[in-house]
Amino acid sequence: MSRRGFLGVAAAGIAGVMLAPGVQLIEIAQASTKDAATTGASPKVRWGMLIDTTKCASGCTDCVTACSTENGLDPRPTRTSAQWIRKIEIKEVKTGRQASVPVMCQHCAEPPCVDVCPTGASFKRADGIVLVDRHSCIGCRYCMMACPYKARSFVHEPLADQKAEVPRGKGCVESCTMCVHRIDRADDPAQVTTACAEACTKAGHGAIVFGDLNNPASEISRRVREIRSTALRADLGLDPGVRYQGL
Repeated sequence: MSRRGFLGVAAAGIAGVMLAPGVQLIEIAQASTKDAATTGASPKVRWGMLIDTTKCASGCTDCVTACSTENGLDPRPTRTSAQWIRKIEIKEVKTGRQASVPVMCQHCAEPPCVDVCPTGASFKRADGIVLVDRHSCIGCRYCMMACPYKARSFVHEPLADQKAEVPRGKGCVESCTMCVHRIDRADDPAQVTTACAEACTKAGHGAIVFGDLNNPASEISRRVREIRSTALRADLGLDPGVRYQGL
């Protein structure tokens, strides 16, 4: 056998060894994602948020603080610490109009983070909430690269004083959960709101509305029908559950 032929056979053998586990892993991931999407959540519901940027005050971080307190995050985030919601300042080039915008996981109907996850750790529930199973997450961070909103964080350091309802872990990726623990423990989820929306309302801004987008009687559904709202990077066709007014 020629040297080139030998290398070709060897490469094929190596590829077979490497690809076979990968194929099996993807099959397991798809199965676990399917199970997660159909357990503990109603497909009749789609949770979402409407953010009115005309009411969001520049310099206000009440929503960020509330999220950190609710989920046990570092209240003084550093460059490497987790942050599930962040405030960004945007400017319209043509008009010069500025706006302060909270950005978090957009809970897409077609989430790219789920598509690239090799273990099924990233999954979308039947009610539209996109989550990460820390027990299945291997820390590859493919989902972080796939997310066009830079909405996911990687836990670099050991964690202490965690919240019982919000399990976290070193070496895992995490992001906004739409306060899913509040939804799942509530007798009437329709009366539940997220920590960020609650804090925004208490501060008198009322810039964040949370609710069921599929319920025509809900406030968020009514407002989405009556006003013009848009999605961040609507051109990607991901159908986010977070909508923005005033952009």
